[in-house]
Amino acid sequence: MQYASADSHSDILVNRLHDFTVPWAQRIVEPHCRNTRVKSLNIVSADIGTTTRVRLTVEHDGPKSLPRSWFVKIPSLAWRARLITALPRLLHVETRFYRDIAHAVPLNRPALLAAQSRLGKGATLVLSDVAESGALPGRTGEALSLSQATAVIEHLARFHASFWGIQHDPNYRWLGGPIRQLEDTLGTLMAVPLMRLGLKKAYDAVPGHLHKPALDYARRRRRIMQFLHNGRHTLIHRDCHPGNFFWNGSQPGLLDWQLVRIGEGIADIAYFLATALEPELRREHERSLLEHYRYTLTAHGITDVTPEMLWQRYRAHLSYPFEAMVVTLAVGDMMEEEANIEMIRRAASAISDLEGFAALADA
Repeated sequence: MQYASADSHSDILVNRLHDFTVPWAQRIVEPHCRNTRVKSLNIVSADIGTTTRVRLTVEHDGPKSLPRSWFVKIPSLAWRARLITALPRLLHVETRFYRDIAHAVPLNRPALLAAQSRLGKGATLVLSDVAESGALPGRTGEALSLSQATAVIEHLARFHASFWGIQHDPNYRWLGGPIRQLEDTLGTLMAVPLMRLGLKKAYDAVPGHLHKPALDYARRRRRIMQFLHNGRHTLIHRDCHPGNFFWNGSQPGLLDWQLVRIGEGIADIAYFLATALEPELRREHERSLLEHYRYTLTAHGITDVTPEMLWQRYRAHLSYPFEAMVVTLAVGDMMEEEANIEMIRRAASAISDLEGFAALADA
């Protein structure tokens, strides 16, 4: 079920945990069921990372279709994570995604209850908690099975096919606008010191022979990002690690759309396979999983992707999940450290096995 976002006259912005009150919840409920009264609100958990993610139970006298378990995202309460995410306005991007785009995405997702963002004031996103419908949230760092990986690849292919050629649609130009340009600029300016610090903190999760090419990658990041942006364009999630999935039985759904953008679909596949599969499973099945991705694209009318092109672009795009996981560790307070290091280990294995840095030689 898809709900309307909060109207511009209803202030639902939250920046602190004690701002979650019954009157606040009442303002969320009223646009959907005006005669519904909120009786109580309870904070079940608060997880602080790139954002602060709060689970609430809300008792009300409305219909069963109106969720009583809510998942709320507000700006991070950790100062380092908040500093990193504030300038590129990542949570603002996600609120706009849910308001303007999510309804067209052929993936399972939580229902939107309210979304609001204001420049200089922050952003608040209120979703139904997927657990209320019996779904299981993914765990950051967990290793997925082959059957789970196959389901994710198929869903991502359908998603990418739905938005193929999106760069020509004026309704989506904001995805590549000043916010994204600022994010890329900040990433480039901080790439070398954060890569150096992240490699040090990762210790033996990154083999020594990868340190020099990783730092070379950081020094050349601007040109490499341009090179990685030169493929067939679609809408991509860009943060497909196992903690951003949820599962309704064997069917996956995607959470955390802060990094959504126009890009090359294989970038999502590389990110997913590099972070979600144990190296042995990835090595054995990545070729067949890539072929399943191409086959599904073809079944949905996308016929301009060849196996060789897909393989070479896959190798090149392995550089970004490696960088993302190492930089996440360097910044700190953005992800549970043990899970972060485990995904660094997997991503390092992938880029080493397939000589991913060498695939960037033409950048």
